[in-house]
Amino acid sequence: MTLMDADPAAFAIDPALAPPLPRDGRPAVVTVGTFDGVHRGHWEVLQEIRRRAEAVGGRSILVTFHPHPLRVVRPEHAPPMLTTLAEKREILAESGLEYVVYLPFTRTLQHYPAHRFVHEILIGRIGMKELVIGYDHGFGRDREGGVQTLREIGREAGFAVDVVDAFHSSGEAISSSRIRRLLAEGDVAAAGALLGRPYSMSGVVVTGERKGRELGFPTANIQVDDPEKMLPAEGVYAAYGWVRGQRVPGLLHLGPRPTFPGFGPTIELYLMDWSGDLYGERMRVDVVEHIRSIQPFTSVEALIEAMHGDERTGRGMLGLPPRAR
Repeated sequence: MTLMDADPAAFAIDPALAPPLPRDGRPAVVTVGTFDGVHRGHWEVLQEIRRRAEAVGGRSILVTFHPHPLRVVRPEHAPPMLTTLAEKREILAESGLEYVVYLPFTRTLQHYPAHRFVHEILIGRIGMKELVIGYDHGFGRDREGGVQTLREIGREAGFAVDVVDAFHSSGEAISSSRIRRLLAEGDVAAAGALLGRPYSMSGVVVTGERKGRELGFPTANIQVDDPEKMLPAEGVYAAYGWVRGQRVPGLLHLGPRPTFPGFGPTIELYLMDWSGDLYGERMRVDVVEHIRSIQPFTSVEALIEAMHGDERTGRGMLGLPPRAR
């Protein structure tokens, strides 16, 4: 897959100056959207443009935006992000699409009418001959580029518009907002099922107060890369940490430490059956299943006993044998 990046400096002048894709005579089958999370519903759209491109001997192309349009249009209503730009790139690299075009979403682009966006960028710069969109799609100024509007533009400009129906799970459409709701409730297992993979976060391991080490559970304190990245609800979770390319089972603590007043909220990962120094290294954490909520304990001994219980529960959730004591 080739990744084409629009030049942010060019977009400060005119978003239509996104670099044109090289033309090779094949028709371009295109989809457009933010694709936050790149969940199973998104995947259906992406696989549909691949199928359509193969059927007509064309090229499959995704045009996506960063940041989320609401960060520019109505920042007070912008949702936390399920995927950072780096995470989205990594996931889409496995999509099999021929091109992914990343457009910086700016104030200028915000005011582009759908008609102009289609003609100047999708047709003029990308060579679109067919547009595949989701059932609830909308882009352009005030999201005016809905299904009916795009079909009218398509009849005038000579491109086809195909609509992919909602992809359902448990009787409800899969959507980024549904996944955010599940994460806010701590139901990372259900969120992962809709994503098609465990929910993950990445960051650099930083120095902490070493409380976990004092308790016999040394942890990696992780500073998440992007402040806009959504974190699951506070709690203790079964998780995997990716350490130097190796997946290591662990326990993730998200939130405050009420047993130790004066210490702030943390993102801490205890790696089971592993030891070593990770300070300054980047780590990805896959959050698998919720174990319990954060709670205060009357003594350090009670906390340690609870942590041993968390490890037993977490090992069971991850399909691991009990820890040798």
